[in-house]
Amino acid sequence: MHVIFVCLGNICRSPMAEAMFLKELQQHQLTDQVTVASAATSTYEIGNRPHPGSQAIMQKYDLDDRGHTARQINSIDFDHADLIIGMDDQNLVDLKRMAPQQDQHKIHGINELVAGKEHEPIPDPWYTHRFQDTYDDLALAIPTWIEYVKQQLNQ
Repeated sequence: MHVIFVCLGNICRSPMAEAMFLKELQQHQLTDQVTVASAATSTYEIGNRPHPGSQAIMQKYDLDDRGHTARQINSIDFDHADLIIGMDDQNLVDLKRMAPQQDQHKIHGINELVAGKEHEPIPDPWYTHRFQDTYDDLALAIPTWIEYVKQQLNQ
């Protein structure tokens, strides 16, 4: 199974989500069955490292960014991914516009599985500078996706 987290520039939310998801995969011993990546809907930050605010949070929580550099989602991603998880409504609109028809069902909102927060976005900390809030929001969402993935693997 392959999971891709997506935000606007791939320097704040999605690389943080990728690193958090990877850590959970490792803790649940799922890295031989599940891979994770992240990407952007835009071309704004291609080649750039994560935002310093995201880097600080990832260091604080001992998250491995695996030398991440920003990239835009592409047709190979849509073809190979099983789950494509966007961080906010605009990401979802852009992903649905970019995705081939046969891959539309792979696109989900980050909080879709979080009870009581199903339609809530994770605000972009590039604008808010609230990187800890981003981590805290992702810390609620990521375990729900790990459980979902585990259920899919057991079917």
